[in-house]
Amino acid sequence: MKTNFWKALGPGIIWAAAAIGVSHLVQSTRAGADYGFQLVGVVILANILKYPFFQYGSRYAIATGESLIDGYRRMGKWVVALFLVLTIGTMFTIQAAVTSVTVGLISSVFHSPLSYVQITILLLLVCAIIVLIGHFKTLDRLIKFVVIILSLSTLTALVAAFMKSDVRTVIDNQVPFEFSVGNVAFLIALVGWMPSAIDISVWSSLWTLAKMKATGYRPSLKESLLDFNIGYIGTTFLSLAFLGLGAMVMFHSGESFANGGVQFSNQLLALYTRSIGEWSYPILAVAAIATMFSTTLTVLDAYPRVLTPILEVYTNKVESKSSENKLKFLWMAILITGAVLLISVFADQMKLLVDIATTLSFITAPVLAVLNLKAVTAAHVPSEYQPSRFMRLFSWFGIVVLSLFALYFLWLKMVG
Repeated sequence: MKTNFWKALGPGIIWAAAAIGVSHLVQSTRAGADYGFQLVGVVILANILKYPFFQYGSRYAIATGESLIDGYRRMGKWVVALFLVLTIGTMFTIQAAVTSVTVGLISSVFHSPLSYVQITILLLLVCAIIVLIGHFKTLDRLIKFVVIILSLSTLTALVAAFMKSDVRTVIDNQVPFEFSVGNVAFLIALVGWMPSAIDISVWSSLWTLAKMKATGYRPSLKESLLDFNIGYIGTTFLSLAFLGLGAMVMFHSGESFANGGVQFSNQLLALYTRSIGEWSYPILAVAAIATMFSTTLTVLDAYPRVLTPILEVYTNKVESKSSENKLKFLWMAILITGAVLLISVFADQMKLLVDIATTLSFITAPVLAVLNLKAVTAAHVPSEYQPSRFMRLFSWFGIVVLSLFALYFLWLKMVG
């Protein structure tokens, strides 16, 4: 059983690497820095409400041997078309957002003479080469190492911050949260990628299939969900850890996060070094860059991996391996071009770019949540693989909450 579990371990960790990035390093840290511990409940609730919809990606793949895209196709080509529209509508902003944070960290640490856009192009080309040459095995091995390094460094920084700072002082200085347009807009941006955009449930189903193909082993539902749960619980813990760091080190300090990527990265790394000590800067800088690099890499891998089978739905044929690789290369080139153009426009407005991306993901979340629930409860999915009655009811509860919150935000924007 132990050997089998290690064969199954991987897709959940890659999912975690895709999730641990902007939502954690940027949004969770901003939540703590701006609001203290007031948004802890929001972070926990977001992780709980979204859990079923992310889990359904792995569940569906193990149950059927298909990706969620195939599940959408079974509902009708119009569903695949809807998912394609949502994907194209968000993919450039999401890729640009995660890449912008990574470039900011690289520029901050290495003081490169290259411009922000030049580093962006170089970074994305390196990621593209890794994806095209290394394929899934390289991604699988690299991500596990990166996630371990980040987790250990973040835990160390958090413990040091609590030892140096007074929790009671942070709590006493908190001002009651006001549901203004600005504050609600940040909540939407925070929850939009907390722990990530629901889109990556589709990526998870594809990574699960890729893992099965790479190892020749089809895990049981229990093994697959254990792999996913390890990744999910880890991302939840780290989101709270980053919020705690922001609250303990930066809240009520008179300092606020800058909009530019380089300035923001300097402040982010300062959170760690203030907590642990200047000696830790090289280690933490490597961990932060590695984390965002892995996120940029997984996103760049995911979109071409998702868009290629969508095209197959409309051509009614399965592409050969060489044709599939050419399609992935084409999608990757389109994605990189769009991301570079966005970053060139928003180079000094990283926070704005991140907020746009996360807000778009939040607004589309209820639609994707419904599609995932419908897919995993369809008649062709064996009953023993389908979610329990409680999980189905809880899923509908989450869909209602996410929908009402999105409508409330849109209403505030209109009346405000």
